Formats: sequence, structure tokens, C-alpha cells
Amino acid sequence: MDQQGNGQLPAGPVQAPQTAGLPASSTQMAQHQLAYQHIHQQQQQQLQQQLQNFWANQYQEIEQVTDFKNHSLPLARIKKIMKADEDVRMISAEAPVIFARACEMFILELTLRAWNHTEENKRRTLQKNDIAAAITRTDIFDFLVDIVPREDLKEEMLASIPRGPLPVGGPAEGVPYYYMSAQSAPPVGAPGMYMGKPVDQALYGHQPRPYMPQQMWPHQQQPPADS
Repeated sequence: MDQQGNGQLPAGPVQAPQTAGLPASSTQMAQHQLAYQHIHQQQQQQLQQQLQNFWANQYQEIEQVTDFKNHSLPLARIKKIMKADEDVRMISAEAPVIFARACEMFILELTLRAWNHTEENKRRTLQKNDIAAAITRTDIFDFLVDIVPREDLKEEMLASIPRGPLPVGGPAEGVPYYYMSAQSAPPVGAPGMYMGKPVDQALYGHQPRPYMPQQMWPHQQQPPADS
């Protein structure tokens, strides 16, 4: 009987990890979080490399451009939009050309950032929620928040909330607005292009709403002076 009892002793430690399921679950969750962070870091590095190549190609094309007559966007339409401003009296022939090029670069970069979100979700079709993701993840595009459907914007903000102890800033921290340093940028600059602004984390903490002017709080009333 003692020998049989001693033979059954190893069965006890085998069942112990099953009862201690909580530590095992925590370890597994930590492993999943580390794997997610690793994949997310790789995706952001890939996006930054794509943005770097994109802007390098844009600068090179600007240097080599010789044809100013053919454009991807209609100059007449751009000129009409410019004239919508009542203060604009006359427009030179070169101004719509610059706007056409700027609009083309804007569309290309926004598409690149949206397509990155498409690939993150393992899809092959760029959808409007991908554009909403690109807008909410990049502070320079925050002026477009009001034109994005609220449903898509809400879904993107909820999806950006970390599900565990991820690094501060959540998934969008690794997507700043890209800029080229003075050493790596070609001599031809892009005046007026606003770059290098960090991600606005406030976009992830509240629901989107139209712009409203800040309320003016009344000054503290001074007690009436004794006469």
C-alpha cells in the first residue's frame, strides 16, 4: 500500500498548474501583448520607410519637372475654388499650378497612410474607415475630422484604445507626421508645408464634434470697495 501511495505522489504536482490557471493566463496575455507590440513596431517602421521614400521621390520630381501644362487635377476647378474667397480679386496663372501639385501630394500621402491601415486589417480594398484612421492618427490632418462620418471615426478611435498595458500613446504613437531633416532633404524646399507636428492624443479621448469657440469664463468678481 505504501508503495502504491508513493507511486501516486507525482500525480499531485501535475494537477497543480491546472488549478493555478490565473498565472498561466496572465503569462499568455503578456506574451500576446509583446507579440502585438513587436508586430505594431514593424508596421510603423515600414510606414516611416514608405513615407521617407515618398517624400524623397516627390522632391526629386519637383526638381525635374519641366511640363507645367499637363496636370492630374483640373486647373479650372482649382481656380474656381480659389475665387470662392471674396477677398481674392485676381489669380496669376502660376497659382493654380502650385495648388494642383499640392493637392496631388496631399491625396497621395493620405492614400499611403490609409492603405497602411488597410494592410493592418489584412484587407485589399481601401475603405472610408481607412481614411478616417489616417486622419485620426495624424495631427496635421485633424482639420478633416468634421467631414469624416461619425460612425467610422468612432470605430477607429475605439479600435485605437489599447487592450492591455501597451506603451503610452497607444497604437497611433508611432505615426507622427513625417518630415525630412535638413541634411537629407534636397535643396529644393516646399515652402508652407507644415511638417513634424506630433500626434494629437486628445483625438482619442473624446467624441468628434464640430468646432465651437471656447467659452469666455467671467473674471472673478472683486468684492465691492467699502465707501
